[in-house]
Amino acid sequence: MSKKSILHFDISERKVLLRFMDMFVVVFLLSLVGIIFDLRYLQINNYNLVWIAVLVTYLSVFASIFELYHLQKAGKFEIVVKNVILTSSVTVLFFMLTPFFTPSLPDNRVQLLFFFITITAALLLWRYAYITLISSARFHKRVLLIGDAAELILMVKALQKSDPNYAIIGFVNTGNGDNFSIAAGLKEYPSEEIRKVLKDEHINEIVVAGSNSRNRGLTLDLLKELNNLLIEGFSIKDYTQVYEDITYRVPVHHVGKDFYKFFLFNRSNQNKFYLFFNRVFDVLFSLIGLMMCILFIPFIWLGNLFGNRGSLFYSQERIGQNAQSFNILKFRTMPKNSELNGPQWAEKNDPRITRFGRFLRRTRLDEFPQFYNILKGEMSIIGPRPEREVFVKELSEIIPFYKTRHIVKPGLTGWAQVMANYGSSHDDSMEKLQYDLYYIKHRGLFLDLNILVKTFSTVLFYRGQ
Repeated sequence: MSKKSILHFDISERKVLLRFMDMFVVVFLLSLVGIIFDLRYLQINNYNLVWIAVLVTYLSVFASIFELYHLQKAGKFEIVVKNVILTSSVTVLFFMLTPFFTPSLPDNRVQLLFFFITITAALLLWRYAYITLISSARFHKRVLLIGDAAELILMVKALQKSDPNYAIIGFVNTGNGDNFSIAAGLKEYPSEEIRKVLKDEHINEIVVAGSNSRNRGLTLDLLKELNNLLIEGFSIKDYTQVYEDITYRVPVHHVGKDFYKFFLFNRSNQNKFYLFFNRVFDVLFSLIGLMMCILFIPFIWLGNLFGNRGSLFYSQERIGQNAQSFNILKFRTMPKNSELNGPQWAEKNDPRITRFGRFLRRTRLDEFPQFYNILKGEMSIIGPRPEREVFVKELSEIIPFYKTRHIVKPGLTGWAQVMANYGSSHDDSMEKLQYDLYYIKHRGLFLDLNILVKTFSTVLFYRGQ
């Protein structure tokens, strides 16, 4: 049996491919156009390697900010066109305005227009080719699930929502559930024919979703067959790891009693070197943030005076690291007495939020006073968002391991904030917890930088709630 019947690019491989090819096609086309039309500003050779390095650095950073490496959006050309134009515009602007490391502006300003058009055209041509070829069905990963049908429907939805190129073809039922195939539209295969299924359906990978007590159907014969396939080089993976790799979340609902075996706490949570520099970054960033906050206060005070009709600042008790309470500080976005009937969830398009308050939330300006909490050490720039005590108690009774998110400092922004929808229900809170636990498990410099880049995207695209 062949190891892989059809070529497939994993998520990480597609992101590397997109990033590398973006840089390559831009540099190649700039060089080609510069030579053909004798435009010195566009010509790239061994004498201006520094210029090339600056250009591809700007291109990589701004392409990340404008979500050109968001795989769901990278597969939709109408979204790609908008993001490519934004990326090209800002990249060219910064390249032009960077002294010493980029060429001086040409006397013939038309070359700048050629520079912008060439970068934009290169990216659009390559991205159209990616959508037509790499993102097409022929490169989808074809997967066979093995597990209890009663549990698989949630798994299928989560995996296919996070990665449209992850095609689940069918399943082998190891439990007593019988409604999965109808609900998910997938075919059930008998375990005895697993090799025939792999060959006929061109399966790339088997995912085993064995959940504690519901794993009775994973018989000794099936385990032996899976082991033989593994020895032959076929890709067989555990569902929890696949879920985490594709969704960037920890599957709390699936690991159950094995949580602490699965959830190995990141060494960065105890790494003094990482924690020291994290604190230095927090202090420096909070000082800059507070100075910006002081500049914004006169304008926000004026808007608050007419729009919110209450005190400028709003303080509320939240739960922080080690489940210790503290008072978080924000600019007011709701009128006074917005909770006359007791604490309630803030919802998307919450009618209690004023028009000016909605502007503050969407631009994240309402969060600026929290730099004071960060300076005091009660919060960090990056971490799970702090929640109110009443909601923590409520969610801890419903959602397993909810309090685990309190082992690190709460943050101004976080993995859940840049990845999840606005949390206004228990299901939303579960999803955000999964992202928070992923951050705690994988916490480190590169994930922190990724969160900062995605936070810029959230602000620029006006997605705050």
